[in-house]
Amino acid sequence: MKRSSTVVWQGSGKDGSGQVSMQSGLLKDARFAYATRFSNDEGTNPEELIAAAHASCFSMKLSFMIQEAGFNTEELRTKCTIVFENGSITESQLEVEAKIPQIAGDRFKQIVEQARTDCPVSRALNVNVTLKANLLTSQEQKGQSILFSHILI
Repeated sequence: MKRSSTVVWQGSGKDGSGQVSMQSGLLKDARFAYATRFSNDEGTNPEELIAAAHASCFSMKLSFMIQEAGFNTEELRTKCTIVFENGSITESQLEVEAKIPQIAGDRFKQIVEQARTDCPVSRALNVNVTLKANLLTSQEQKGQSILFSHILI
């Protein structure tokens, strides 16, 4: 399998701008520039695109691993923050909240840590990948479903 994106850049580094398009067509001519990377101008930037790739890849890997372990994923909500310091990406910070009925906290911790290391994007990044995982479980209390969180990693 091969996937691609295409960029067209025009102008100098600080004053120029570019458009990025994905093979799938989901992202087409999305603007990026110095100002979209280093301030809050409208558009995207490389770190945001890497964060999207890492969060989606990790979520898919985790979902497959949970299924292989005999559980059903109700919902995974993953946030990835890419840290850019001194001209380099230094860290990818994953945070996941998971709703997985009937899984024990220890088993979830084991699977989520394995997903962190086995995720293809985690392996491709040459940076520290941190993980904060919350397993959300339901407990019936007077006819209401109460959600509570276990910080595992």
